[in-house]
Amino acid sequence: FMATGIPKGTRDFAPKVLAKRNYIFDTIKEVYRRYGFQPLETPAMENLSTLTGKYGDEGDKLLFRILNSGDFLSGVTDTELAQKEAVKLSSKICEKGLRYDLTVPFARYVADNRGEIAFPFKRYQIQPVWRADRPQKGRYREFYQCDADVVGSDSLLNELEIVQMIDDVFSDLDLRVAVKINNRKLLAGIAERIGFPDKIVDITVAIDKLDKIGAENVYKELAERGLTAQAIKDLEPILNIKGNFAEKMELLRNFVGETEIGKRGIAEVETLFGYLDMFSFKAEIELDLTLARGLNYYTGAIFEVKSLEAQMGSICGGGRYDDLTGIFGLKDMSGVGISFGADRIFDVLEQLGKFPEKTLKGIDVLITNFGEKEVAYALPVLKKMRDSGISAVLYPDSSKLKKQMKYADDNSIPYVVLVGDKEIENKTFTLKNMLSGEQQEVSESALISIFTE
Repeated sequence: FMATGIPKGTRDFAPKVLAKRNYIFDTIKEVYRRYGFQPLETPAMENLSTLTGKYGDEGDKLLFRILNSGDFLSGVTDTELAQKEAVKLSSKICEKGLRYDLTVPFARYVADNRGEIAFPFKRYQIQPVWRADRPQKGRYREFYQCDADVVGSDSLLNELEIVQMIDDVFSDLDLRVAVKINNRKLLAGIAERIGFPDKIVDITVAIDKLDKIGAENVYKELAERGLTAQAIKDLEPILNIKGNFAEKMELLRNFVGETEIGKRGIAEVETLFGYLDMFSFKAEIELDLTLARGLNYYTGAIFEVKSLEAQMGSICGGGRYDDLTGIFGLKDMSGVGISFGADRIFDVLEQLGKFPEKTLKGIDVLITNFGEKEVAYALPVLKKMRDSGISAVLYPDSSKLKKQMKYADDNSIPYVVLVGDKEIENKTFTLKNMLSGEQQEVSESALISIFTE
């Protein structure tokens, strides 16, 4: 017997694990549905021309390429083979690749179907994506993303809805979280104000590490990235910003209110928080100027969610991007999106023991099998149980009771129905509770009502 195993960085999901994962997906889907997002699925593979150049050089290296079917070497010359230039070769022998995220396929879908779509278009998508990454703890080569995006609208009401959806999902999952909000335009204004508008990425990458390495080391890194001592000194009040929302805004107005982009950022943040103030949230919500996320992509609001109960990186994030579909020739299509990290949410729920009992609902009842006569008596009630929504199985082979009981135990089946001569004679069934061990003899209708009431 040879164990075949599965590729590194992939996983099998056993029934109990999958039941828990589906609980997370179903909770998220239900919230998306309430907010008017519609489901979309795109193929596992896309043309490589769709995928390459969209994720930067690093991303291109992490694309899984698919060999052309049939004789994939037919279009390759001997010279090209001899040169062994992998990149050149792969472009000739692979036309397709596995999707790397759900955003680029979504952009491709919107561009391809612009004539049929009514904008603003709200879609959610929960599907696996693939990355040829080095597998490590918590990082997989195949994992699921749970995205929702609305495209074709600039309104900040969409940002409000995203925060409301985050709050709904985590309160439905019974998890306490903090939602951190920032705006790319504020960060751009800050970079401009200290005289280094072109270094916004360097500045934010360094600022992002504030929690991890402390202010002194952030200043050191900024100096290494080419900022002057004066610029770093100017940045200090922003990094040490404290106080409530109004105090933070006052400082920001004085700091970036002069710059065009900073002014727009302040207006957006004030509008969004004005909306948020109309509601009470279970989550803690705060403006966090050190929040950067993968910046090159976002143009407005940025969101990140952290668990308040478990040590874990961000468990949900997203933001506003102004030009989702421009790469596919459809200009001026602004959108805002969010993605829930199902794997991390799973780990948090597991760590805190917060999966509800009912998610693990497996088989409700096993009916024993002691021979032809007993089976003939049991089959009609088995059908009635299933028709009433009960998950029921009949042991398929006539075996010793001990073996059938062990099967019920191994599968965590809480009840066993015993059918023998006595039961057939009395037109009854004996129901055994596998946890307490107690048994009761009941009629067919009583048996069904025990499970359905």
